Parts: sequence; structure tokens; C-alpha cells
Amino acid sequence: MIRDEPTASPSPLILSFLNNLGEIRLKEMEILTEAARQLRKRQTEAEKRLWFKLRDKQLKDVKFRRQEPIGSYVVDFVSFEKKLIIEIDGNPHRETQTRVNDKQRSLWLLQQGFKVLRFWNSEIENNLDKVVSKIKDSVKM
Repeated sequence: MIRDEPTASPSPLILSFLNNLGEIRLKEMEILTEAARQLRKRQTEAEKRLWFKLRDKQLKDVKFRRQEPIGSYVVDFVSFEKKLIIEIDGNPHRETQTRVNDKQRSLWLLQQGFKVLRFWNSEIENNLDKVVSKIKDSVKM
């Protein structure tokens, strides 16, 4: 005869911890969603110029979203279909700590299966066609 092992229910402490963890994650998502909304309202000129080329599936019929929360980050542009993220960097990204943060962020995004392309504002302002060409090449893959 097979005996059923008694199943232990999680302790109230564990249940409380899991409930608090869920509430924290929900609050984090609310904060990130609001941050993304604000970033969409305050796009840089470089972001506006690139978005004009990416929006409405203009680039190889690929859908891009702008200022989109992914994990604990808000990325500038993303195609979930192509697993491609495009980041636009200005002068603050030249600072050492920001570069370290950017590398950690890119590493985490790579671990999630995304390819990350980074461009400087000046690249978009001075040679938008070249930037768009690089993005098209990445979309082909």
C-alpha cells in the first residue's frame, strides 16, 4: 500500500514574505510604467528623430516600442519580435559610473535574450541614415 505523505502548508511567515514580495514587485512595475510614460513625454531630439524612422513599422515592417519597461529597466526602443533593444546615449553616459551601470544593464538584457545596440545622440544627429542602416542590418538577423 502506498502511503500519502502529508503535505506541509507554507508557514504564515513565508506566506507573508511572498505576499510582500509580490506587492513590492507590483509597486516597482507601477513606478517603471510611470517613468516610461514621463520619458515618452520628454524625448530628446535624437530620440524623436530616430522614433520618426522606427514608428509604424516603417523599418522592415518591424514593430518597435519606445520607452518600454523590461525587468527593472526602461529601454529607449525595443522590438520584442526581433529581441532587439536600441539605446540612445547622451553626455551623462560618458561618466564612469553611468558607463558601469550601462554595461550591467546591457549584460542583464543580453542574458534575457536581447541584442542591444547603443548609439550616441551625435551619431543620430549627424548621420541618421547610417544609424538606420545598422539597425536594418541587425533586424535581418
